[in-house]
Amino acid sequence: MKHFLFLALAIICETVATSVLKKTEQFTKLLPSVIFIAMMGAAFYFLSLALKGIPIGIAYAIWSAVGIVLISIIAYFAYQQTLDWPAIIGIGFIVLGVVIINLFSKSATH
Repeated sequence: MKHFLFLALAIICETVATSVLKKTEQFTKLLPSVIFIAMMGAAFYFLSLALKGIPIGIAYAIWSAVGIVLISIIAYFAYQQTLDWPAIIGIGFIVLGVVIINLFSKSATH
């Protein structure tokens, strides 16, 4: 279970990094750039810890799905970016795929 905690921390750090990336203005703003680099470093560190107990394909699928959802929510509130129905449905399929992997695949470890 601790491996999933490490994965959650990795996802949170990566989400913070990605959400601040726009504010770096192509890495010309120091503080957002430092936050981005630090959070990405932390994200990959925690991901490396998670991979001790979770197969990389499964971890990356979870990372991607949860990250897409979180970034979409943050972009809506922080940058007033909206998604149309095809985008929402597509994201839903990604999440559904991860749920299927975790519920039915023998590749997923729990």
